[in-house]
Amino acid sequence: MKKRRNDLANVDLLGIAPVRLAAWEESEGRVTVTRPRPVEGGLRGLAELFSFWMSVRRIRLDEMGSFCWRLFDGRRTVGAVAAALHERFGEAVEPAGERVGQLVRVLRYQGMLAYPGWDSIPEDRVNRPSGP
Repeated sequence: MKKRRNDLANVDLLGIAPVRLAAWEESEGRVTVTRPRPVEGGLRGLAELFSFWMSVRRIRLDEMGSFCWRLFDGRRTVGAVAAALHERFGEAVEPAGERVGQLVRVLRYQGMLAYPGWDSIPEDRVNRPSGP
């Protein structure tokens, strides 16, 4: 069952372990994520499909975003990823929790990440690197 986004208003996102849904590849230390095609039906699905065709489908993450993406494996929480980000990049990423939280919200909105227990996650959509 898919829960409404508003249900997350009072949830501590630092305790959620997001899972990747989008295909991705790595080149020269950077991750490029391919936005998945929408699967919703009806009028909303038609609008989402139109938006999908009119927008960017491949997003190349910066060094910090790439670092985080590799850690979004469904086992590590947002808080653990933020701690690892701070350990790797130091004060340059502060506040790390807010930075990772914003990244997760954007990637979830784009259909690239899901929150187990909050979003339906078809097993065939959970993606690993598409390269060798």
